[in-house]
Amino acid sequence: MRRRARRSRRVAVSPLVPGRDSPLARGQSRRPPHLQGSTMKITLALAVLAATAATGARAQDFGFAGRDFSVDLGVGVDIGPDYPGSDDAEAGPWLIWRNAGFGQPGTNESEGFAISPSFGTVGERKASDNPDLTGMEDLDRAYELGFRVSYGMGPVTTSASLRRGFDGHEGLTGEVGAKYRTDLSDRVSLWSGLALGYGNGDYNDAYFGVDPAESAPGRPAYDIGGGINKAAITFEARYALTESTALLGEVEYGKLIGDAADSPVVQDEYQPSLRLGIVRKFSFGF
Repeated sequence: MRRRARRSRRVAVSPLVPGRDSPLARGQSRRPPHLQGSTMKITLALAVLAATAATGARAQDFGFAGRDFSVDLGVGVDIGPDYPGSDDAEAGPWLIWRNAGFGQPGTNESEGFAISPSFGTVGERKASDNPDLTGMEDLDRAYELGFRVSYGMGPVTTSASLRRGFDGHEGLTGEVGAKYRTDLSDRVSLWSGLALGYGNGDYNDAYFGVDPAESAPGRPAYDIGGGINKAAITFEARYALTESTALLGEVEYGKLIGDAADSPVVQDEYQPSLRLGIVRKFSFGF
Protein backbone atom coordinates (compact mmCIF):
# COMPACT_ATOMS: atom_id res chain seq x y z
CA MET A 1 0.00 0.00 0.00
CA ARG A 2 1.19 3.47 -0.79
CA ARG A 3 2.54 5.42 2.17
CA ARG A 4 1.13 8.87 2.87
CA ALA A 5 2.90 12.11 3.64
CA ARG A 6 1.54 12.59 7.16
CA ARG A 7 2.99 13.55 10.52
CA SER A 8 1.86 12.63 14.01
CA ARG A 9 3.12 15.77 15.77
CA ARG A 10 1.96 19.37 15.29
CA VAL A 11 4.59 21.97 14.56
CA ALA A 12 4.47 25.73 14.06
CA VAL A 13 4.54 26.60 10.38
CA SER A 14 4.19 29.62 8.13
CA PRO A 15 2.89 29.82 4.56
CA LEU A 16 6.42 30.25 3.27
CA VAL A 17 8.62 27.97 5.41
CA PRO A 18 7.71 24.30 5.89
CA GLY A 19 8.08 22.71 9.32
CA ARG A 20 10.94 20.34 10.11
CA ASP A 21 10.41 16.60 9.89
CA SER A 22 9.35 14.74 12.98
CA PRO A 23 9.49 10.93 13.02
CA LEU A 24 6.14 9.20 13.06
CA ALA A 25 5.17 6.95 15.90
CA ARG A 26 5.74 4.12 13.47
CA GLY A 27 9.40 4.94 13.28
CA GLN A 28 9.55 6.35 9.78
CA SER A 29 9.46 9.84 8.32
CA ARG A 30 7.20 10.42 5.35
CA ARG A 31 8.45 13.92 4.49
CA PRO A 32 11.37 15.03 2.35
CA PRO A 33 14.26 17.03 3.86
CA HIS A 34 13.48 20.56 5.09
CA LEU A 35 15.73 22.25 2.60
CA GLN A 36 14.25 20.36 -0.31
CA GLY A 37 10.75 21.62 0.58
CA SER A 38 11.98 25.21 0.84
CA THR A 39 13.74 24.98 -2.51
CA MET A 40 10.61 23.63 -4.19
CA LYS A 41 8.52 26.49 -2.75
CA ILE A 42 10.91 29.14 -3.99
CA THR A 43 11.22 27.52 -7.42
CA LEU A 44 7.45 27.23 -7.84
CA ALA A 45 6.89 30.82 -6.71
CA LEU A 46 9.46 32.13 -9.20
CA ALA A 47 7.92 30.05 -11.98
CA VAL A 48 4.46 31.47 -11.25
CA LEU A 49 5.74 35.04 -11.27
CA ALA A 50 7.66 34.46 -14.49
CA ALA A 51 4.58 32.98 -16.16
CA THR A 52 2.45 35.92 -15.07
CA ALA A 53 4.98 38.38 -16.46
CA ALA A 54 5.21 36.46 -19.70
CA THR A 55 1.45 36.75 -20.17
CA GLY A 56 1.72 40.52 -20.35
CA ALA A 57 5.01 40.58 -22.25
CA ARG A 58 3.58 38.57 -25.12
CA ALA A 59 0.16 40.22 -25.20
CA GLN A 60 0.68 41.52 -28.74
CA ASP A 61 1.44 38.00 -29.96
CA PHE A 62 -2.17 37.08 -29.16
CA GLY A 63 -3.71 40.19 -30.70
CA PHE A 64 -4.31 42.11 -27.46
CA ALA A 65 -2.56 45.33 -28.48
CA GLY A 66 -4.57 48.32 -27.27
CA ARG A 67 -6.20 46.33 -24.48
CA ASP A 68 -5.65 46.47 -20.73
CA PHE A 69 -4.64 43.53 -18.57
CA SER A 70 -6.58 43.84 -15.32
CA VAL A 71 -6.78 41.76 -12.15
CA ASP A 72 -8.52 42.01 -8.77
CA LEU A 73 -6.08 41.59 -5.85
CA GLY A 74 -7.14 41.53 -2.23
CA VAL A 75 -7.63 39.69 1.04
CA GLY A 76 -10.58 38.35 2.97
CA VAL A 77 -11.90 35.54 5.12
CA ASP A 78 -12.79 32.00 4.03
CA ILE A 79 -15.28 30.02 6.14
CA GLY A 80 -15.60 26.35 5.26
CA PRO A 81 -14.85 22.76 6.33
CA ASP A 82 -11.66 22.62 8.37
CA TYR A 83 -10.46 19.68 6.24
CA PRO A 84 -11.94 17.66 3.34
CA GLY A 85 -14.81 15.52 4.57
CA SER A 86 -15.19 17.33 7.89
CA ASP A 87 -18.57 18.29 9.33
CA ASP A 88 -17.00 21.19 11.26
CA ALA A 89 -16.21 24.65 9.87
CA GLU A 90 -13.40 27.10 10.55
CA ALA A 91 -12.40 30.56 9.35
CA GLY A 92 -9.14 31.15 7.53
CA PRO A 93 -7.45 33.73 5.29
CA TRP A 94 -8.56 34.24 1.69
CA LEU A 95 -5.85 35.50 -0.65
CA ILE A 96 -7.71 36.89 -3.65
CA TRP A 97 -6.42 36.97 -7.23
CA ARG A 98 -9.52 37.14 -9.39
CA ASN A 99 -10.93 38.21 -12.75
CA ALA A 100 -7.55 38.36 -14.47
CA GLY A 101 -7.60 38.93 -18.23
CA PHE A 102 -7.41 41.35 -21.15
CA GLY A 103 -10.21 43.78 -21.95
CA GLN A 104 -11.09 47.16 -23.38
CA PRO A 105 -9.92 50.05 -21.17
CA GLY A 106 -12.67 51.30 -18.84
CA THR A 107 -14.84 48.18 -19.15
CA ASN A 108 -15.40 45.05 -17.06
CA GLU A 109 -14.84 42.72 -20.00
CA SER A 110 -11.81 40.43 -19.85
CA GLU A 111 -10.94 38.20 -22.77
CA GLY A 112 -8.18 35.83 -23.80
CA PHE A 113 -5.69 33.80 -21.82
CA ALA A 114 -4.36 34.74 -18.39
CA ILE A 115 -1.96 32.96 -16.03
CA SER A 116 -2.01 33.77 -12.33
CA PRO A 117 -0.94 32.29 -8.98
CA SER A 118 -3.27 29.99 -7.10
CA PHE A 119 -3.21 29.69 -3.30
CA GLY A 120 -4.97 27.41 -0.85
CA THR A 121 -4.98 26.18 2.74
CA VAL A 122 -6.38 23.07 4.41
CA GLY A 123 -6.98 23.02 8.15
CA GLU A 124 -5.34 20.54 10.49
CA ARG A 125 -6.99 17.22 11.29
CA LYS A 126 -6.54 15.97 14.86
CA ALA A 127 -7.81 12.64 16.13
CA SER A 128 -8.25 14.16 19.59
CA ASP A 129 -10.87 16.57 18.22
CA ASN A 130 -13.20 13.85 16.96
CA PRO A 131 -13.83 10.37 18.43
CA ASP A 132 -14.48 9.03 14.92
CA LEU A 133 -10.83 9.71 14.07
CA THR A 134 -9.33 7.91 17.08
CA GLY A 135 -6.30 5.96 15.90
CA MET A 136 -5.83 8.07 12.75
CA GLU A 137 -2.65 10.04 12.21
CA ASP A 138 -2.85 13.78 12.78
CA LEU A 139 -2.44 16.05 9.76
CA ASP A 140 -0.98 19.52 10.17
CA ARG A 141 -2.40 22.56 8.40
CA ALA A 142 -1.44 22.44 4.72
CA TYR A 143 -0.43 25.37 2.54
CA GLU A 144 -0.91 25.10 -1.22
CA LEU A 145 0.87 27.05 -3.94
CA GLY A 146 0.45 26.75 -7.69
CA PHE A 147 -0.95 28.45 -10.76
CA ARG A 148 -4.23 29.03 -12.57
CA VAL A 149 -4.82 29.29 -16.32
CA SER A 150 -8.02 30.94 -17.54
CA TYR A 151 -9.59 31.90 -20.85
CA GLY A 152 -12.31 34.50 -21.14
CA MET A 153 -14.66 35.04 -24.07
CA GLY A 154 -17.40 37.57 -23.50
CA PRO A 155 -19.29 36.74 -20.30
CA VAL A 156 -17.87 33.18 -20.10
CA THR A 157 -14.58 32.29 -18.41
CA THR A 158 -13.11 28.79 -18.21
CA SER A 159 -10.21 27.96 -15.93
CA ALA A 160 -7.98 25.22 -14.54
CA SER A 161 -5.74 25.38 -11.49
CA LEU A 162 -3.05 23.14 -10.03
CA ARG A 163 -1.42 23.46 -6.59
CA ARG A 164 1.21 21.56 -4.64
CA GLY A 165 0.75 21.07 -0.91
CA PHE A 166 3.26 21.63 1.86
CA ASP A 167 3.27 20.45 5.49
CA GLY A 168 -0.18 18.86 6.00
CA HIS A 169 -0.08 17.07 2.65
CA GLU A 170 2.42 16.94 -0.19
CA GLY A 171 0.09 16.01 -3.01
CA LEU A 172 -1.27 17.85 -6.04
CA THR A 173 -4.77 19.29 -6.11
CA GLY A 174 -6.76 21.74 -8.20
CA GLU A 175 -9.98 22.53 -9.99
CA VAL A 176 -11.39 22.89 -13.49
CA GLY A 177 -14.50 24.94 -14.12
CA ALA A 178 -16.43 27.62 -15.93
CA LYS A 179 -18.43 30.66 -14.86
CA TYR A 180 -20.83 33.11 -16.48
CA ARG A 181 -20.82 36.84 -15.72
CA THR A 182 -23.91 39.05 -15.51
CA ASP A 183 -23.47 42.82 -15.09
CA LEU A 184 -26.49 44.21 -13.25
CA SER A 185 -25.12 47.76 -13.29
CA ASP A 186 -21.86 49.67 -13.49
CA ARG A 187 -21.23 48.71 -9.87
CA VAL A 188 -22.66 45.21 -9.49
CA SER A 189 -21.50 42.05 -11.29
CA LEU A 190 -22.59 38.48 -10.62
CA TRP A 191 -20.98 35.18 -11.60
CA SER A 192 -22.44 31.69 -11.50
CA GLY A 193 -20.25 28.68 -12.12
CA LEU A 194 -19.57 24.96 -11.97
CA ALA A 195 -16.32 23.30 -10.90
CA LEU A 196 -14.76 19.89 -10.38
CA GLY A 197 -12.05 19.29 -7.79
CA TYR A 198 -9.15 16.91 -8.37
CA GLY A 199 -6.47 15.31 -6.19
CA ASN A 200 -3.60 13.02 -7.09
CA GLY A 201 -2.94 9.81 -5.18
CA ASP A 202 -0.94 11.50 -2.42
CA TYR A 203 -3.62 14.13 -1.79
CA ASN A 204 -6.60 11.76 -1.84
CA ASP A 205 -4.78 9.17 0.24
CA ALA A 206 -3.85 11.75 2.89
CA TYR A 207 -7.43 12.89 3.51
CA PHE A 208 -9.56 9.92 2.45
CA GLY A 209 -7.33 6.83 2.82
CA VAL A 210 -7.06 4.50 5.83
CA ASP A 211 -3.92 2.43 6.48
CA PRO A 212 -4.38 -1.10 7.84
CA ALA A 213 -2.79 0.08 11.12
CA GLU A 214 -5.45 2.82 11.35
CA SER A 215 -8.41 0.53 10.72
CA ALA A 216 -10.96 -0.02 13.47
CA PRO A 217 -14.49 -1.39 13.84
CA GLY A 218 -16.63 0.63 11.43
CA ARG A 219 -13.50 2.04 9.76
CA PRO A 220 -11.95 -0.55 7.46
CA ALA A 221 -8.68 -0.05 5.63
CA TYR A 222 -9.32 2.04 2.52
CA ASP A 223 -6.99 2.52 -0.43
CA ILE A 224 -7.73 5.38 -2.84
CA GLY A 225 -5.95 6.66 -5.92
CA GLY A 226 -5.98 9.96 -7.74
CA GLY A 227 -9.03 11.38 -9.47
CA ILE A 228 -12.02 13.71 -9.26
CA ASN A 229 -13.09 14.12 -5.64
CA LYS A 230 -15.58 17.03 -5.56
CA ALA A 231 -18.22 18.81 -7.62
CA ALA A 232 -19.38 22.32 -6.77
CA ILE A 233 -21.64 25.15 -7.85
CA THR A 234 -20.52 28.70 -7.08
CA PHE A 235 -22.11 32.13 -6.92
CA GLU A 236 -19.94 35.24 -6.77
CA ALA A 237 -20.82 38.92 -6.43
CA ARG A 238 -18.67 42.02 -6.91
CA TYR A 239 -19.78 45.45 -5.71
CA ALA A 240 -17.64 48.40 -6.80
CA LEU A 241 -17.08 50.91 -4.01
CA THR A 242 -14.93 53.09 -6.26
CA GLU A 243 -13.49 52.78 -9.75
CA SER A 244 -10.68 50.56 -8.45
CA THR A 245 -11.92 49.12 -5.12
CA ALA A 246 -14.68 46.55 -4.63
CA LEU A 247 -16.25 44.16 -2.16
CA LEU A 248 -16.21 40.52 -3.21
CA GLY A 249 -18.34 37.66 -1.92
CA GLU A 250 -18.60 34.02 -2.92
CA VAL A 251 -20.81 31.12 -1.88
CA GLU A 252 -19.76 27.60 -2.85
CA TYR A 253 -21.84 24.48 -2.39
CA GLY A 254 -19.63 21.45 -2.90
CA LYS A 255 -20.18 17.71 -2.61
CA LEU A 256 -17.60 14.96 -2.38
CA ILE A 257 -18.02 12.43 -5.17
CA GLY A 258 -16.49 9.17 -6.36
CA ASP A 259 -14.11 7.21 -4.16
CA ALA A 260 -13.62 10.22 -1.89
CA ALA A 261 -17.30 10.22 -0.91
CA ASP A 262 -17.10 6.49 -0.06
CA SER A 263 -14.21 6.93 2.38
CA PRO A 264 -14.98 5.70 5.92
CA VAL A 265 -13.36 8.84 7.41
CA VAL A 266 -15.72 11.26 5.63
CA GLN A 267 -18.13 12.74 8.15
CA ASP A 268 -20.13 14.89 5.71
CA GLU A 269 -20.20 14.64 1.92
CA TYR A 270 -21.58 18.16 1.59
CA GLN A 271 -18.91 20.86 1.83
CA PRO A 272 -20.35 24.42 1.75
CA SER A 273 -18.14 27.49 2.12
CA LEU A 274 -18.48 31.28 2.29
CA ARG A 275 -15.84 33.87 1.34
CA LEU A 276 -15.88 37.63 1.87
CA GLY A 277 -13.15 40.08 0.98
CA ILE A 278 -12.08 43.42 -0.42
CA VAL A 279 -10.12 43.80 -3.65
CA ARG A 280 -8.39 46.48 -5.64
CA LYS A 281 -8.37 46.40 -9.42
CA PHE A 282 -5.01 46.85 -11.13
CA SER A 283 -4.79 47.55 -14.87
CA PHE A 284 -1.79 47.53 -17.21
CA GLY A 285 -2.02 48.82 -20.78
CA PHE A 286 -0.27 47.29 -23.80
